Amino acid sequence: MSTVLITGGSGRLGRSVVAGFAAAGHTVVSVDRGALPGDPALAGVVQESLDLLDAAAVNEVMARHKPDAVIHLAAIAVPFSAPEDVILKTNTMLAYNVFSAATGNGVGRIVTASSPTVLGYGNPAGWLPESFPLDENTTPKPWNAYALSKLVAEQVMAMFATAHGHKARYAAFRPCYVISPEEWDGAPTQQGHTLAERLADPALSAPALFNYVDARDVADFLAVLLEKMDSIDNAQTFFVGAADALAVESLDKLMPAFLPGSDELAANLTGTSPAFSIAKAQKVLGWTPQRSWRTELTDTNRADLTSAASH
Repeated sequence: MSTVLITGGSGRLGRSVVAGFAAAGHTVVSVDRGALPGDPALAGVVQESLDLLDAAAVNEVMARHKPDAVIHLAAIAVPFSAPEDVILKTNTMLAYNVFSAATGNGVGRIVTASSPTVLGYGNPAGWLPESFPLDENTTPKPWNAYALSKLVAEQVMAMFATAHGHKARYAAFRPCYVISPEEWDGAPTQQGHTLAERLADPALSAPALFNYVDARDVADFLAVLLEKMDSIDNAQTFFVGAADALAVESLDKLMPAFLPGSDELAANLTGTSPAFSIAKAQKVLGWTPQRSWRTELTDTNRADLTSAASH
């Protein structure tokens, strides 16, 4: 088995990624300012606490652990949770420092987390895509520092691939709205609402265009990606999401109500179809998500959904 170094391992996505690779038998190094929770699934994971903005410290930890692969998840993860210049500088330099140290220390596979927000939805000045479903060919139109920082992270990945692609493999992925395992049992999601509340009130999920993904499915995606990076084109970007939308009604009905002017564009989003396509990950990697709100929502939360929807 290999050694996998994961930045941001203590985060809402990072915990599941760390647990997934540990369960598969890999040596896992979690690099984060915060400690991992005392979960038996995380026992044996090596923890490193450091500031990833300190380039020398990042280089030292890479040189000491000599990982076979690096997955960079660390970031200021919520738009407008800090001043815009701080978000842009922090997330950009985190990506650069990790890619630089990993490449310089001979890591063979290096992956960074981007975000669907690079596409620009939610822009108060208005936004419409060329078509639905959204995919890797949809034109990015970031309108805030967080989205721009994630697009820059993809460009950092591409820059290192251009310069060093003959000796290392690089990739980026755009995970949809992450649902951690405990949230299926009623824990609040990132915006403070429960899943039952988000499903009962479409206005809560509309800002993210009803996208979501189970954190464990992201961990599974990353395992497949690392396994296949040597056999696919270098420096690719993938959307990673659930195979359905986080909505009870179909998006051809919901989208026009929350995205003015999208009536014709969203007409093909019938049934359970999501707004974000994962066809590339399915075709290139053979990865398909195994979880959806329809399979994971507990009976208690289904009752809460029914109750909330009736009010």
